[in-house]
Amino acid sequence: MKQRIITGAIAAAFFIPFVIYGGIPFILLVYMLGTVALQELLKMKGRSLRSIPGLISLIALYAFMLPTQWAQQVFEWTGYEKIEFAFLAVILLLIHTVIVKNSFTFDDAAFAILGTLYVGIGFFYFIETREASLSYLIFALLVVWFTDSGAYFTGRKIGKRKLWPEISPNKTIEGFVGGIIWAIGIALIFNYFIPLNHPILLIAIVTIIASIFGQMGDLVESALKRHFNVKDSGTILPGHGGILDRFDSILFVMPLLHFLHFI
Repeated sequence: MKQRIITGAIAAAFFIPFVIYGGIPFILLVYMLGTVALQELLKMKGRSLRSIPGLISLIALYAFMLPTQWAQQVFEWTGYEKIEFAFLAVILLLIHTVIVKNSFTFDDAAFAILGTLYVGIGFFYFIETREASLSYLIFALLVVWFTDSGAYFTGRKIGKRKLWPEISPNKTIEGFVGGIIWAIGIALIFNYFIPLNHPILLIAIVTIIASIFGQMGDLVESALKRHFNVKDSGTILPGHGGILDRFDSILFVMPLLHFLHFI
């Protein structure tokens, strides 16, 4: 716990100034996070970024993460949009399966593409949220962080009934509900001091949905790790694990808020 708190404090002191400042420094930081997250994901599968499929996946990731204003410039320059870059990545990965005589298989190619979409789209909307509004980004981060903390502390205090023991044996139904309640509390407090452009009822409803999706993102990451028999996605954050371990909920919540037209 002590190591976890120290790492969290250091990471926050490094991360928060980038969030507040925004712009190119923030975008570059998110690109760095996306690179590490993709590396962690491929490593679970026994693959590396330092390979032809890894490089193809990385280029596709960077294309997906392009902020809207940059993507428009790239489209004007190349004549290609993100979906066409994705299709090119699929074709190249499938050609690679033939060249290496199935030592890199169709399953590996599918994993690489799905992983690239999972990481790339999530971090793209992370960037888009900051570009749209610092207030909404802070709101989203607080909902995710308080959901995580609320689920943890509520589960430890009163948790008895297992939520999904086959995927994450320590999570409880009480913790799941506690996370939602903590998220609603911080959302309403945040809205009181920094009003969002939505009715309170809508904020509460969206917060509940976001809290649920955030916890599902955490469960998805747990399922991945259990499938590949790894404890953490990485070791870059002592006491916390890897980038995917810390951003799994955010990768689900950031797109959701845009899909709901909340941002």
